Amino acid sequence: MSGIGPVETRFFTFGSTEEPVVLRSGETLSEVTVAYETYGELDADASNAILVFHALTGSQHAAGYNRAVPGLGVEWTDECQRGWWDRFIGPGQAIDTDRFFVVSANYLGGCYGSTGPSSPDPATGRPYGSTFPSVTFADMVDVQMRLLDHLGIERLHAAVGASTGGMLALSLATRYPHRVGLVIPIASGYRTTALHQIHNFEQIVAIQNDPGFAGGDYYGTDGPVAGLRLARMIGHKTFVSLAAMEERARAEVPAPGEGPGTYEVRTPLESYMWHQGNKFVRRFDANSYLRIMEAWQTYDLVDEAGVDDVVEAFIPCKAQRYMLFSIDSDVCYYPDEQEDLARKLKAAGVPHRRITVHSEKGHDSFLLEPELFAPHLVDTLTRPWHG
Repeated sequence: MSGIGPVETRFFTFGSTEEPVVLRSGETLSEVTVAYETYGELDADASNAILVFHALTGSQHAAGYNRAVPGLGVEWTDECQRGWWDRFIGPGQAIDTDRFFVVSANYLGGCYGSTGPSSPDPATGRPYGSTFPSVTFADMVDVQMRLLDHLGIERLHAAVGASTGGMLALSLATRYPHRVGLVIPIASGYRTTALHQIHNFEQIVAIQNDPGFAGGDYYGTDGPVAGLRLARMIGHKTFVSLAAMEERARAEVPAPGEGPGTYEVRTPLESYMWHQGNKFVRRFDANSYLRIMEAWQTYDLVDEAGVDDVVEAFIPCKAQRYMLFSIDSDVCYYPDEQEDLARKLKAAGVPHRRITVHSEKGHDSFLLEPELFAPHLVDTLTRPWHG
């Protein structure tokens, strides 16, 4: 445990009908609320701040214990109450809150307190639902930069993100190069791969084809339970290595009568996947899942930066330092992706290092095994080095 103890989510709201928030699509939101948490104390010169980006279905609650977040349209389950990086962030931890001020915020379009499809539209008082605009990872970063302005943070000591959070860290680094010193993408990449596109599209189809989806206007009903459950099962198989999945599944005992339609779950592995899907449906909103999936599908670092190629996008980043983490058993963001990113950084003349973590747990190692990451995080965050 982190030693941080109980924490509360805070909220920052900006925008108005007269000055709406303009998204990259050209669509607008009259106001935006960002749900966020902070840990540690900000130095007098605001030089010790670290922004942590959560992964696909994470939240602002990265460390400590948070019993409840008010106003959510989804259940804040037991799984949510302990911070998703609680073993990484805290006094004496890999990201040491005795030394650093850590900020973690929920994505724009999310469902844990930031403005998203399940939030009430100020114009109607009802959930946005299908009318909520498309958002990009760049939009999510822009919103969090507004939060940093609100907190009085001009330049980050570091931006850290794992999985899709790493993609947001790269978006910040290339579009706001003067506002961050260290960039730490973990098990991530600079582009959406063909494999990502296929897996993501399968999940989008699963949700959209569920009659309960109702075009996105399902609030007040059970919603697309079957579709969201299937989407999670499709995605989950890329988060955990097969060896780890089989190990976890040994503890799963199939419940009589459980399963889709007339098919009854029979094996521990089937029971494990069914359980993963069911518990996810309770804690996440299908519309938010779709908006984040769409942002992942359309992620384009080159277009965001307004340049012609990836190397050019990193040219303004020469004053930054990058620490790249690969996980050798990762089948969501294969190690080849971090190797390719390292080549692009080298071509742009950006100082960088790369570490391969050896784990049997797959992509989720960044959540489960702090001992494999902590020495390198501590060294990167606290000691001068040259790439």
